[in-house]
Amino acid sequence: MRSEAGGPTGLARRGRRLSDRETEQRMLRTAVARVRRDGLTVSLDSISLEDVIRDADVSRSAVYRRWPYKDLFVGDLVKELAKNATPEIVQDELALIRRIVTEHQDRLGTPELRHALIVELFRQLALFDFETMYRSAGWRTYIALHATVTSLTEGTLRDQVRAALAESEQVQNNRVAQAWRDMTALFGYRLRPGSGVTFETLATMLGATLRGLIVMALSAPEVVGYRVQARPFDADAEREWSLPALGLGSIGAAFLEPDPEAEWDDARLAGIHQALRTWVPNDP
Repeated sequence: MRSEAGGPTGLARRGRRLSDRETEQRMLRTAVARVRRDGLTVSLDSISLEDVIRDADVSRSAVYRRWPYKDLFVGDLVKELAKNATPEIVQDELALIRRIVTEHQDRLGTPELRHALIVELFRQLALFDFETMYRSAGWRTYIALHATVTSLTEGTLRDQVRAALAESEQVQNNRVAQAWRDMTALFGYRLRPGSGVTFETLATMLGATLRGLIVMALSAPEVVGYRVQARPFDADAEREWSLPALGLGSIGAAFLEPDPEAEWDDARLAGIHQALRTWVPNDP
């Protein structure tokens, strides 16, 4: 491949020649950063190899020695993206839980008030997750990757991408399951006995519902702005509910119940606030 006319690139801009391995790592790291910033289209046409070479500040000749054709680079990029395809939002969710509990400390005193607090957590967390994911380039990339894997020719690359996506999905699902396990224990709730559901399957259902609404919203914007004044799940008052809140709240209400063995006293209430500080140590 010939270099384009213009200013010095790659080796001329650096005082040291990069190894082929360093070139590869820098190219993939730069391309991943661009995709996470801008999102990924299913066709992958938006990825400019020349732009990545420029931003990575590597030798063009070294790049084309490693990837003689753009398709080879895109294949490695897709595998790299698939390794961490589900962006992390659990920490932000925990920060929101802490804020809601801090604002409604009076709702910890009785079973009825605690139920009202749990319902309020459903309402706000579901909308927060939906809006965060819907507006995130990272989640658009996640959706595009799943569409991309089905368009790949059967073979090693397709198998590798599918395996990387499955592993990333499992890691994310485990994080969500643990967050729900911690939250229900903290507020004296449990999975309904005999429901056949674990926290992992609960996380799977919650994630599938949320992502399904996001996919719908891509072609049906009214999903984003849908709001209704309602009092579902025995809430203590009528409030504004979104579709994600109704969907995720219905799953939570179906499979969670107060734990009759949970004891409520001053020590437990103090423990709730201490746990929230531990979860989100830097949250004001």
